[in-house]
Amino acid sequence: MSNFRTLKLLDRFQIVFNKLDIDYPVMRKIVEIKLTMDSRRVPTILNDTKKKEGNQFLKSLWIYALYGILLIPFLFMGNSYMLQSSIMLAIAMFILMTSMISDYSSVLLDVRDKVILNSKPINTRTINAAKLVHIAIYLSILTGAFIGIPAIVMLFVHGAWYFLIFILEIILLDLFIMALTALAYILILRFFDGEKLKDIINYVQIFLAVGIVIGYQVIIRVFDFMDMNVTYAFSWWHVFMPPLWFSAPFELLLNHNYTPEIILLSAMAIIVPLLSIMLYYWLMPSFEKNLQKLMEESSKKKKKTWSLDRLFERLICFNKEERTFYRFASIMISRERDFKLKVYPSLGMALVFPFIFLYNNISLMDSVDWGNSKAYLTLYFANIIIGAVVYMLQFSSKYKGAWIFQTTPIHSESSVYSATLKAFLVKLYLPIFLILSVVYCWIFSIRIIPDILVILFTAILQVLLSYKVFNTGKFPFTRPFESAQQGGATAGIIIVLMLIVGVLALIHFLVSLITIGIYIYLALVAILTIVLWKMTFRKR
Repeated sequence: MSNFRTLKLLDRFQIVFNKLDIDYPVMRKIVEIKLTMDSRRVPTILNDTKKKEGNQFLKSLWIYALYGILLIPFLFMGNSYMLQSSIMLAIAMFILMTSMISDYSSVLLDVRDKVILNSKPINTRTINAAKLVHIAIYLSILTGAFIGIPAIVMLFVHGAWYFLIFILEIILLDLFIMALTALAYILILRFFDGEKLKDIINYVQIFLAVGIVIGYQVIIRVFDFMDMNVTYAFSWWHVFMPPLWFSAPFELLLNHNYTPEIILLSAMAIIVPLLSIMLYYWLMPSFEKNLQKLMEESSKKKKKTWSLDRLFERLICFNKEERTFYRFASIMISRERDFKLKVYPSLGMALVFPFIFLYNNISLMDSVDWGNSKAYLTLYFANIIIGAVVYMLQFSSKYKGAWIFQTTPIHSESSVYSATLKAFLVKLYLPIFLILSVVYCWIFSIRIIPDILVILFTAILQVLLSYKVFNTGKFPFTRPFESAQQGGATAGIIIVLMLIVGVLALIHFLVSLITIGIYIYLALVAILTIVLWKMTFRKR
């Protein structure tokens, strides 16, 4: 078993653990075993089809170092420490928290070792400390890789004091992230059990990813830009914005801003993380007890299929075989947690991005003009996720059940693919598009209904194009998620598909300049969509 350097460093704090009534030799052995097992786990950011030797987490650190370079330009954004540090810490919070969710929820919620450890004469405090240390080690290594290069740059650009404050704030931010994630799960575990609990955890992860994107927009609007000078004006709701807490000490100590508001935010940067981690440690016994719920199966009976689903099924599927596979794809899309965790955040972005860009457009116009503008074309931002989602329809955590396709007497393989794409459009895309359409009609009036229909048909064309690009000849949901290539050629193709959405939006804009152009364009796009769909999924 490997003798990890982090454990040698941990040995120097042995006296601290002993004073906390923690059996250090036992805790060290548990952590050592966990770290050894982790060397066999491939991080989410480095999924690959091949098994590789060595600790894949350590081999993925260069990617986080690359992300860290994104922080460097913000070090040169004028003399406003609040602006510089709040944006950098917001990015850091996003990267670190999403990594915590994707790679360490399985550690926080791990119940596999309970059968072994709970049957041994080991202090519960020792087991809890081992879990906490395990997460802290990896979060510290990840953070070091992420901030290493920017920290060196800021040492030369802003000096030693800025550097030391930044390191302290990052440590406090790590504590806050670790505690916040755990406390959210503790709250959920308190009220729910079994399968319902797993679903709620899934949605918490999704909403968190979407919420952080929205948070970026809020952060940048906290500041006023006047004549290239940046000013910060405190508002009461800023106490709910963690990046502002952690950026306030820069303003307090370096700009000597001793206003009560800055002092309050600075105090929160220290007090809230420490209280959070103390609260987590205090609640950990209850947390571990409630983790047993993850081993329970839900006793609830499955609900009957909603009649509206059956109505859609009969309207858009034209034979019994296609309806069967439509029902199958709908179940996979709505019930498989791994699929939802990887795809639903993108759907959240599709709902949020049009409003963000619409707001940016409207804020640059006079209130008299924006109602008659072409800003409704920001609705195209809902289509940029189509390529990525269609790509993910190939994968499933239940891929070993793919033999069912080989044993089922399928008359037309094309019905499997067409039913799956229809299920995606009806179950995932249309609900988002309908919400956006209603809001946009309220803002721009019903005059944009032909434009909305054009955007809908171009979305279907985008689905067909994505299917043709990514179709490997295998049935949907028959490949493991581990084989999903998150970078390289696949990422490049997805980016190209996003750019095609931009080209379609440009064509739409040019057509809308002609008096009856939009109606002619709508007819052409509708006919093209129907013809291409029939050609793509003709019986074979």
